[in-house]
Amino acid sequence: MSGGSTVGSFAVADYVVFALMLLVSAAVGVYYAWTDRSQRSSGDFLTGGRRLTALPVSMSLTASFMSAITVLANPAEVYRYGASIGYYAVSYVFTMLVTSEVFLPVFYKLSITSTYEYLELRFNRATRLLGTMLFIVQTILYTGIVIYAPALALNQVTGMDLWGAVISTGVVCTFYCTMGGLKAVVWTDVIQLGVMLAGFLAVIIRSVVLQGGVITIISDSQHGGRLNLTDFDANPLRRHTFWTLSIGGTFIWLSVYGINQAQVQRYVSCKNMTHARLSLYINLLGLWSVLLSSVFAGMCLFSVYKSCDPWTTGLISAPDQLMPYLVMDILGDYPGLPGLFVAAAFSGSLSTVSSSINALAAVTVEDIIRPYSNFSEKHLSWISKGMSLFYGVLCIGMAGLASLMGGILQATISIFGIIGGPLLGLFTLGILCPLANSKGALSGLVSGLALSLWVGIGAQIYPPPPDMSRPLPLSTDGCNFTMTTHGLNWTSGALPVQNSTAVAPVPDDGKPMLADLYSLSYLYFSPLGTIVAICVGLIVSILTGGCKLKVESRLMLRKEDTSFYYLIKMLKGRIKSRSGHLDLKKNRDMTFGNANPAFSDFELDLAKTNIS
Repeated sequence: MSGGSTVGSFAVADYVVFALMLLVSAAVGVYYAWTDRSQRSSGDFLTGGRRLTALPVSMSLTASFMSAITVLANPAEVYRYGASIGYYAVSYVFTMLVTSEVFLPVFYKLSITSTYEYLELRFNRATRLLGTMLFIVQTILYTGIVIYAPALALNQVTGMDLWGAVISTGVVCTFYCTMGGLKAVVWTDVIQLGVMLAGFLAVIIRSVVLQGGVITIISDSQHGGRLNLTDFDANPLRRHTFWTLSIGGTFIWLSVYGINQAQVQRYVSCKNMTHARLSLYINLLGLWSVLLSSVFAGMCLFSVYKSCDPWTTGLISAPDQLMPYLVMDILGDYPGLPGLFVAAAFSGSLSTVSSSINALAAVTVEDIIRPYSNFSEKHLSWISKGMSLFYGVLCIGMAGLASLMGGILQATISIFGIIGGPLLGLFTLGILCPLANSKGALSGLVSGLALSLWVGIGAQIYPPPPDMSRPLPLSTDGCNFTMTTHGLNWTSGALPVQNSTAVAPVPDDGKPMLADLYSLSYLYFSPLGTIVAICVGLIVSILTGGCKLKVESRLMLRKEDTSFYYLIKMLKGRIKSRSGHLDLKKNRDMTFGNANPAFSDFELDLAKTNIS
């Protein structure tokens, strides 16, 4: 066994459960490759023929960015810093509102396969290519981490073969993406979301039984200071407070749900706008349930180890290993259940990686190959499959790189904020600011990116002081074994938490003037990039004659596109009908349930002509 843990290792049943999950995922790919073998166009492969319904799409939206990092890191986060990350729930609400009212109507009406097509329609080709390149870099980096991080944590605790796990997940993922396209990705996501929630439930139920009820777990967390939900400190340097999580979180999730190809591609493939909006709101319930499960799992983790912390005692080498350690500890006697949890962690990875691979293929075909070549649709469909395969292999390679980078894992998660923020600013300029032109857009994107990269790299070099991140105390009073390896097992980048408050303060003269800017909460990297991109973009646009610009109305958000417009119209109608004016023509031109522009339905037209 490669970990130094004493808890137990994988049984045959666990491997069977894990293999089953991979097999089912692969089977879905084969199924859709067979049923849709008549597909001739790359659009069908990449957007599922735009005939998907709200429920599977919403589950897929939830699963695709709830990666293994959620399954392993969120509970560990609660264990070390308390349950304040529950405030993400607030940011999810704002994210879905803004996405469904601002970004969805524009992308949906244009019926585009790649979100970056919009940038060319609205600005110019250079902006589109820069946006595409940034997206590809961001996604490949992120995907490598998502495959590697869980494999490492699970390998060190359960003794499961590291590269076996990485390569098997990578291969299965690439297989069903290449075979089945978006439909396969969406339906495997539905299965994987189920597996993730089942894995969480297994841990939670067993912990509750062991600790003697939910109340015990909550009161343990209360005594340990883990229920720190009243933290309304407005200081932007503090790592997690209500404000950083709800405001910073909103920007980060908007850059994922509003403009990230992987997500937009899903809701644009719904059969009409109502289904697309609905999928976002159902997905909100999914996000809440995953968040709640992971926060409660973290409280269970604390309740079980409140008097003997396995990290400080050196039984595990990084906080990411806390969850797998707990699983082997309390579920080790139930063959198959540790396997279920590992399957849950890898489901998180698979769903994220598959959506990334499919999105990367879509972006490459639509933005880099199609404009510069004249292949037929059939050839493009094959090229899409080839690209899926290529990116799958590339992501497995990235996982190999991630193993060499070690401590840069946290940095790569901030990549979402660093690259996503300026991109969000760019799209917001296009959709909401009629006077933004291509010069403004490009300079806004570049300056936002430069600033957030600078702050992000600075934060890696000068990490924020402990009084800003405030790790909570952990205890080893209740441990009843002899400590022989004390101090040798701490290979992780962070110090054990007891010592972290005792670190000698660095004298101010050794730090640069901007050290305070660098200790900005990592959640604010995204809003910083977005706001800078929008401000610079507007100023440059106005200076370069943006006020004379005439933009096509379909490229901007119109008031008729929003649900609020219809709500107000309905209320006005109610008030009118109360006052007794009867207008029979009023409801004829309601535009609810408008069909998807990319999918025309002739039968209805025939029926109409026959009647007339």
